[in-house]
Amino acid sequence: MTIQTDYGMVEYQEEDLLIFRDGLFGFPQLTRYLLLRMNDEDDSILLMLSVEESKVVFVLINPFFLTPDYSPVLAPEELACLESEDSGELSYYAICVVQNDYLENTVNLKCPLVINPKTRHGIQVILKDSAYGYRHKLGSFASITNPPDDQDGE
Repeated sequence: MTIQTDYGMVEYQEEDLLIFRDGLFGFPQLTRYLLLRMNDEDDSILLMLSVEESKVVFVLINPFFLTPDYSPVLAPEELACLESEDSGELSYYAICVVQNDYLENTVNLKCPLVINPKTRHGIQVILKDSAYGYRHKLGSFASITNPPDDQDGE
């Protein structure tokens, strides 16, 4: 199959799709998405394109890239929905809100997308009782904006 996007024509197979049965917050009618890598060798930042409405594209970031101690806790019913008993076997992505002024870009760590890579089914959750917020400025993550001069810390 192919889909015309703002990035050109994209070919995909049905098994490449991610399925969000309940859609995403604000987009309940859109349930089928295609992940597009911005760089073939790195999956820390991805585009997630709706194949039902190609103008709907989300920028996703691996939250562990931003904060290695990210520790989302899923409810038992969320794990059951994903057909998983272990949250460690799931993939997590945070949605970025991209602004005209890149210094205002934010990431939502409170409501990650959680995907079972075996079934390719996903859900968006709201993490209960967590310190994560809805709008963390990307610039607040020092390891990205201000990498150390010396990787050994000396």
